[in-house]
Amino acid sequence: MEVFDKNNKACNIDPEKEVEIVKYGIAEKLAKSFLRSKITPLLVIATLFIGIMSVIFTPKEEEPQIVVPMVDIFVPYPGAKAKDVEKKVVEPLSKLMWEIPGVEYVYSTAMNDVGMVTVRFKVGEDEEKSITKLKTKIDYNMDRMPQGVMPPIIKKMSIDDVPQVAITFYSKELDGTKLREIASEVEQRVKEIDDISETKVIGGYKRVIRIEPDLTRLKSYNLDLLRLYGALSMSNMALNAGEITNIDKNLYITAGGFFSSLDEVGNVVVSVFGGKPVYLKDVATVKDDAEIPDHYHIIGFNDKISSDKIQAVTLSISKRKGSDSVVVADKILEKIQYLKGYVIPSSVEVKITRNYGETAYEKVKTLMEHLIGAIVAVIIVMTITMGWRAGLVVFVALPVTFALTLFVYYMFDYTLNRVTLFALIFVTGLVVDDAIIVVENMERHFRIARTNLLERAIRAVGEVGNPTILATITVIVAIYPMAFVRGLMGPYMKPMPIGASLAMIFSLLVALVITPWLAYKLLAGHTKVEDEVDEEEYVKSTKLYKLYKNILTPLFDKLSYRLVLTFVMLGLFFGAFLFIPTKKVVMKMLPFDNKNELQIIIDMPEGTSLEKTTMVANEIGNYLSTVKEVENYQIYSGIAAPYNFNGLVRHYFLRKGSNVADIQVNFVDKSKRKLQSHDLAKLLRDPVQKIGNKYGANIKLAEIPPGPPVLSTLVAEVYGPTEQDRIEVAKMIKEIFAKTDGVVDIDWFVEDDMEEYDFSINREKAALSGISTEMLSKTVYMALAGMKVGVLHNSDNRESVDITIKLPENQRNKLDLIKDLNIVSMTGGVVPLGELVNIKKKIKDKALYGKNNLPVVYVVADVAGKEESPVYAMLKMKDEISRLTYKGEKIKQYWTGMPERTDKVSMKWDGEWQVTYEVFRDLGLAFAAVIIIMYFVLVGWFKSFMTPIIMLIPIPLSLLGIIPGHFIFGEFFTATSMIGFIALAGIMVRNAVLLIDFIEASIEKGKDIRDAVIEAGAIRTRPVVLTTVAVITGALFMLPDPIFAGLGVSLITGAVVSTILTLVIIPMTYYFYYRLRL
Repeated sequence: MEVFDKNNKACNIDPEKEVEIVKYGIAEKLAKSFLRSKITPLLVIATLFIGIMSVIFTPKEEEPQIVVPMVDIFVPYPGAKAKDVEKKVVEPLSKLMWEIPGVEYVYSTAMNDVGMVTVRFKVGEDEEKSITKLKTKIDYNMDRMPQGVMPPIIKKMSIDDVPQVAITFYSKELDGTKLREIASEVEQRVKEIDDISETKVIGGYKRVIRIEPDLTRLKSYNLDLLRLYGALSMSNMALNAGEITNIDKNLYITAGGFFSSLDEVGNVVVSVFGGKPVYLKDVATVKDDAEIPDHYHIIGFNDKISSDKIQAVTLSISKRKGSDSVVVADKILEKIQYLKGYVIPSSVEVKITRNYGETAYEKVKTLMEHLIGAIVAVIIVMTITMGWRAGLVVFVALPVTFALTLFVYYMFDYTLNRVTLFALIFVTGLVVDDAIIVVENMERHFRIARTNLLERAIRAVGEVGNPTILATITVIVAIYPMAFVRGLMGPYMKPMPIGASLAMIFSLLVALVITPWLAYKLLAGHTKVEDEVDEEEYVKSTKLYKLYKNILTPLFDKLSYRLVLTFVMLGLFFGAFLFIPTKKVVMKMLPFDNKNELQIIIDMPEGTSLEKTTMVANEIGNYLSTVKEVENYQIYSGIAAPYNFNGLVRHYFLRKGSNVADIQVNFVDKSKRKLQSHDLAKLLRDPVQKIGNKYGANIKLAEIPPGPPVLSTLVAEVYGPTEQDRIEVAKMIKEIFAKTDGVVDIDWFVEDDMEEYDFSINREKAALSGISTEMLSKTVYMALAGMKVGVLHNSDNRESVDITIKLPENQRNKLDLIKDLNIVSMTGGVVPLGELVNIKKKIKDKALYGKNNLPVVYVVADVAGKEESPVYAMLKMKDEISRLTYKGEKIKQYWTGMPERTDKVSMKWDGEWQVTYEVFRDLGLAFAAVIIIMYFVLVGWFKSFMTPIIMLIPIPLSLLGIIPGHFIFGEFFTATSMIGFIALAGIMVRNAVLLIDFIEASIEKGKDIRDAVIEAGAIRTRPVVLTTVAVITGALFMLPDPIFAGLGVSLITGAVVSTILTLVIIPMTYYFYYRLRL
């Protein structure tokens, strides 16, 4: 048969080998089609181009999107006590929500006047369909709502609601009202930007028309608050009254009029006394002023910048779903820069106190640099070990593979985030393996002969093609099942197995299409040829063959050597596991990331004044100003700070009241400080809590979690038949939390006792006086809380200017004056409020909580110290809790499931533990599935039941490197560490496939089993070791990242051990299995 060599010269080949060449498999067919095709280089160029375009146009964000439909339902029930709200609203509504398919959790809170039910659907449920099902369920059952209950308010929540940018305005010259007006104007301008979603102005004070009645003057004119309200309401009205039709045109009529100035409000006639009009200004002070402060927002800086604490207003901005966080943030900052000196006066300073677009850009930029670094490092290693020509082949193969993967990311609406990019870094060492195997085998063939190079290239690809296909399938089989991890952690980690699997598929295509073409161009005719040496003789003459023979021969021949090796391996295996119970290696779901922010949560005892709460926050702020790593901080006293994903799940956005405050702490950028944010949190905790303890404040430091957030790191859910039972047991558990080392930031969902004065009406006396319960209730409400009677029209303010009636502070804070409030009866008589009510002092009802239709009390805490894993803290406390008794019975502890009944007191561990359990459970199931699927695939390929078992036996032994490796590197054993272990199973089987396939091919050619095993090991050692080096090189770039360092450690240490196991244990085991089979 005539073929052509590299230089297109005709040459003859052995006719006996013609059959081998003509019977092409899929690998040979692909190689033959593209080896000399002109379209191959065009494919390379086109692929690289679409890869670059995909990087440019794919949206970028720091964390992956997690689709967890979550809905808050607020049901107002004015005047109802918490227990009534629970029985009549919350419990029936929770049970209705539980009936909806796809619902995973239903949380409820019953408070005075309002109930809240939070419905969380299962991860991955369609968001729009879930909301539709929920609204339909509520609409169909509205007739079951009790009398007096107002229509429910339904609010959908998602990660897209989290503000991406926060802009804080502050000034030493302007007050909070003016700052808020400026921020409101900026808000309207920012909304002009594409892809902007919700915006919110936080802090400052709205402009209002405040009407402060004078009780003495009201009495002198026989007036009350209700008369003022009625007169103002009726005077601030206008209607389109219709039209008058003439012969030639219509005249449109408007009747009435709105208030447009302060004077118009003050000149309203509220009554006639002695034949003369009584104006509002005669009986009340009318002010155009700011609303009465019910919150404070302050910005402070590190003392090196400024020690002043300045009144501030913050504008928070969210982005639309699927938009690019980096692009949106840049557009916002451009707009702000444009508005300076135009809408934002020079006297107002602007500070960007949150920019998730910038952090996303930095994260993506850093990971892209790591990815490029990993690619370059692997190429350099390949160049050193295989020569520059082979290194150049890898240089092309890797970018082409990743370009295709990035294109699929773009097409399937994935974003570029830390997980999708780490998936590529993760597989850098794996995807290069296909190219290494093909290039190394082609080079080996070119080294043996100078002629028939084209056919030798095709034969070289065919020789390793089918095993490479199988080996790639085994790696995909090992990685892809991890995509089925459930719970919140599932979608967070899902891009990794999907991205890695895609990259493996594309690496195989590149290895069979582009790599042979490029290797043929670069290696054929340029490889040093061994003169007139038979291939088998050449292999046996290598140093590697001799070394490999010297290692395996004693193991083949001497039982004692095999026994020693077996017992050593078993001893090391069980010894490695001792690192876990001895806490030399600590298990944790995910370690904390190094962030630039921290949130301090301040909870004062219920009933604390706003001023005292603000004083405590300011004192903490004074301390923060002395910490060099703190750049600035913002105090939100009485209101919630802009929330992050953690705050979304924990409902921090609902924090409001005189006894609560949040401090948003922004650190100096992590590139300019040595301490990581978690270390800073541990450093700040004691000083901050010492300040809080002086005033009875509960202080918690809320770090941004590395993965999906939970209610708290450590959660004990206490269930029981009565509220008192639950509180008593929760108190005992809280005490155990408090005395357990490493358990910090302890709190519980039980409010402090608050005094309440109940103005219960004497119905008989009121009826005789011509006064209704409604009149009495509205009078008290207007006096203390204030009541809106309308808005001022023709105002230039972006926000409406409310007109409100409320007693002045010096009158509304005195109980005796409230009792002296006059109420004008329907008959015209004047009756003091105190004569119509019985005032009882009592304890205000506490909020009542529920989960999945069971009443519950939560005890929450965080963990800090050496271990920093909730599991170890739980193990410390479980025995002590098991010794607790309540009413003569022990308290049963539930670890994974909720109690089915509440006739007895019990508790369930939740929080990070629940997510940890679900993740490791699902990863364990994924690992089991990996082993089973691999076994089936291998049985089908090798047509043997035992050969696949030989390949799978060493997989658990990779823990010999992984567990001690975590101790050496000082890393937690995390979920990403487990992913590395599972991925290593694929790598080990991949190498085993290439090894055993070569052994069996040699045996089929008539070689002795011993020679076949040693020769296969000698020939395959080089690509196996090169694969290991590539994996280790790529994994090195994972070590700097706190979250994925565990994955890097697993791959590095596990790859070293798995390589040794593959090259020694598998050939030895196969050798004796084959001998026994004969």
